Amino acid sequence: MVLANETLRKRADEIVARYPADRSRSALLPLLHLVQSEEGYVSPAGVEFCAEVLGLNKAQVGAVATFYTMYKRRPTGDWLVSVCTNTMCNVLGGQQVYDTLVEHLGVGHDETTEDGTITLEHAECLAACDYGPVMTVNYDFFDQVDPQTAVGVVDELRAGNRPTPSRGARLCTLKEMSIQLAGFADPRPEAVADGVAGEPTLRGLRLAEQHGISVAGFDPNTPITQPATDDKPAPAGKAAPAGKAAPADKPAPDNKAAAAGKPDGKPAPVASTGAAESDTRPAGATGSTAPDAKAPDDKSPEIRAAETRAPDAQTPAPDAPGSKDPVDGVPPDSPDAKAAEAAGAAANEPASDGKPAGDDAEPQERNLREAEK
Repeated sequence: MVLANETLRKRADEIVARYPADRSRSALLPLLHLVQSEEGYVSPAGVEFCAEVLGLNKAQVGAVATFYTMYKRRPTGDWLVSVCTNTMCNVLGGQQVYDTLVEHLGVGHDETTEDGTITLEHAECLAACDYGPVMTVNYDFFDQVDPQTAVGVVDELRAGNRPTPSRGARLCTLKEMSIQLAGFADPRPEAVADGVAGEPTLRGLRLAEQHGISVAGFDPNTPITQPATDDKPAPAGKAAPAGKAAPADKPAPDNKAAAAGKPDGKPAPVASTGAAESDTRPAGATGSTAPDAKAPDDKSPEIRAAETRAPDAQTPAPDAPGSKDPVDGVPPDSPDAKAAEAAGAAANEPASDGKPAGDDAEPQERNLREAEK
């Protein structure tokens, strides 16, 4: 494969190593960014590479790559220019910005200029409504743009310059950005963000300062407390706090004698196992360190769905006590069901899961008997 080079495989192994051994397929998203950094898009060779690394088939990888818009399926320019045309930005002039760039660059949505430098797309939302209309270049923001400023930005890009975004780090190419999205640091000195927060972002803070509004009881100097250590064993040679557990060096009373009826009639305490509670519990700390109780009903989703489609009176409703499970249509009479089963064709329509004709009618019969009672 074209992508099978030593550097790529080393980085792929590093990505996979971030995840548990039995969850390696979770590395698919950063791996797709990694292969996109090689060719500027997720090529068929890139899909094959990800499938080989993770032990998946190409259809599984392709399904993910086509779901997320950040993965490009055909060659993309160095500069991906995205213009928000959603409601807020559209009202503020986003559509005019996009239409102007279409005419100026001579390309439409998801198309690349002839020189291969710029790919234009309209975006549904860029999550910066308070800065609208907004435009991003490789996901870095240019705020409150108008048609003229947008044209100026793309002209600088085509001239080989890197205009400074409104917020965030200096611009980098799509391949350089894909490396960062794969989880690797950008080695460029100018990659460190040097912008400042925008005015809309700071507006709420300034209003709060102006009117003396603050979070009740908030102290920015409050130290972050550590989790309770009640489940840790007490230090060696140190007795547990009084009333918590019997010291490790003190033998516990005979439980058998207590059960036989000792004069004081009190049950014998359980002998300490050395895992006494720690005396470092923070003041006012609450909460149990007991293991989480297992859910009363741990049936698989498949079993739950099957029971919902073919309810059984002996099966409790999964959601609310007393609620009835939905039934598809009216259950046939039991003699009819048995006759249909013997004939090899059910009298009722097949269930939504495509069960074959001749299903066992026992759950329906049991429902009818329970209903009659």
